[in-house]
Amino acid sequence: MVMQVDAIVDIPAERVKFFGTTGKMLLPSPATLKAAIQTIPRGQLLTTERLRAHLAAHFKVEAVCPVTTRRSLKALAQTGDSPYWRVINADGGLNADYPGGVTAHANHLRAEGVTIDVSGKKPKVSAYQTYLPR
Repeated sequence: MVMQVDAIVDIPAERVKFFGTTGKMLLPSPATLKAAIQTIPRGQLLTTERLRAHLAAHFKVEAVCPVTTRRSLKALAQTGDSPYWRVINADGGLNADYPGGVTAHANHLRAEGVTIDVSGKKPKVSAYQTYLPR
């Protein structure tokens, strides 16, 4: 289920170990992700982990749900009205859930001057740390 509006909920007891804390968790909507992604300059990237950390700080919560983030990011990508391709996986990998899969994701990034390494099993952004905001 894709959230139509943001929700802040208690971190479920069974997820405390995963998050390493108790407290509140954000379930982000596509609109919230869109607003955050639109601040990423052309040629720069953000990992899903950094995106969630940014949202956690902005909403003053202890965590952001990775499952809801993924679903909302996929929904946002399907609308095509934001530079969703600037969000990559935590290890620099490309997102197969985006429209057109990793091939289209790579093409969007190359168009912005980002170098893609295709030598491994899965394409990744080469030296992805150099494209992250400081």
